Amino acid sequence: MRQTGTNLSKVAQYNRAVVLDQIRFADGISRVEIAQLTGLTPQTVSGIVRRFIAEGIVREDGSGRSSGGKPRTRLLVNASAGRAVGVHFDPAELSCVVVDLLGTPLGSLRRPTPPDADPALIAAAVAELVDEVLAGAGVAREEVLGLGIVTPGPIDHGRGLLMAPPQLAGWTRVPLGRLVAEATGLPVTLENDATAAAIGERWAGAGRGVANFAYVFLGTGVGGGLVLEHQVYRGGSMNAAEFGHTSVRPDGPLCYCGNTGCLETLVSPAAVVANVRHRLAAGEGAGSVLSSGDPRDLTHDAVYRAAAGGDRFAARIADEAAEHVATVVVNVVNIVDVELVVLGGLGIRHVQDRFRSTVERALRTRPLARQIRTARVELSPLVQDGAAIGGAALVLYATYSPQVSALLSL
Repeated sequence: MRQTGTNLSKVAQYNRAVVLDQIRFADGISRVEIAQLTGLTPQTVSGIVRRFIAEGIVREDGSGRSSGGKPRTRLLVNASAGRAVGVHFDPAELSCVVVDLLGTPLGSLRRPTPPDADPALIAAAVAELVDEVLAGAGVAREEVLGLGIVTPGPIDHGRGLLMAPPQLAGWTRVPLGRLVAEATGLPVTLENDATAAAIGERWAGAGRGVANFAYVFLGTGVGGGLVLEHQVYRGGSMNAAEFGHTSVRPDGPLCYCGNTGCLETLVSPAAVVANVRHRLAAGEGAGSVLSSGDPRDLTHDAVYRAAAGGDRFAARIADEAAEHVATVVVNVVNIVDVELVVLGGLGIRHVQDRFRSTVERALRTRPLARQIRTARVELSPLVQDGAAIGGAALVLYATYSPQVSALLSL
């Protein structure tokens, strides 16, 4: 087993990121409080803060309360010190957002993904979308730290390749990051959409300041992300937290991954529509609004909108899907013992509260450690542009946020 050492420059970089995290998470904090919270010496904190102020990343904002002596000066992140762009490439939709240093969206656009588009055409479409978003937000390109493009996995991070995502036929070993960088002229980071969304939650969403949480992404597919001890957990191949490929029903449908009964085969939008059509054909759903019209025209949005409107058959479909998600969440909590579970993605639009209630009930009654602590469940506040915000946050996270992995590489 090969183990690598570290060096003082990387320790210094890590300490900078730790200090910046404390300033980001607080609504005004003093140098003394940062030292108390981080264990760094007051001299180290003062030196780091001095450089942040000189770089324009942090600003002083008046004086806070004092326990005696000179009032302590409050520190705040200068949100305008940096911009980042995030693009979510989904088989159904391209979305783009530009955010400030705090992750606040400054502008966004969404449009349908061109059908049957090849990688070069997608890269060109991304470049056009980025130009429109930056122009609409009044953000100059020189202010942009970089672009994070997020896609369905799997991804070969070492080579920067998109590796045959199941819903993109013919996309095998595509260097999408390089293509987008060439098309936009911006530094580009490529990431799995669910992992990126988890990073977005840590930067600007429900996971802000939370040490251990799981993010369950329900979109065109089903994925996830894990933050453990404040670090994004990626695993050996950098594709960890594929919650959608946890087997829920061993006798269930065959999944493209080779497994049977995966969560994605039961709760993805395509799976929900297929389930409804099958049950309508079997004579279920009499009196439901879903039973009128041509079943071939049925959409996932219509099913969940009907459930939200009180249609009993549609509600039963939604509740069954929520139970499947809850089963996977219980397994995740039992294995990694997170304190928070975040549910996000447009795949639960209209019925997100039903899903949250179902998962909350499961976490109160099923995990082994439930009498010690019950994991909280929250809906992502970034749901509309969550994955795209995650892509932008990916740039900010890589630039500023502490990562233990930085200390373990030369």
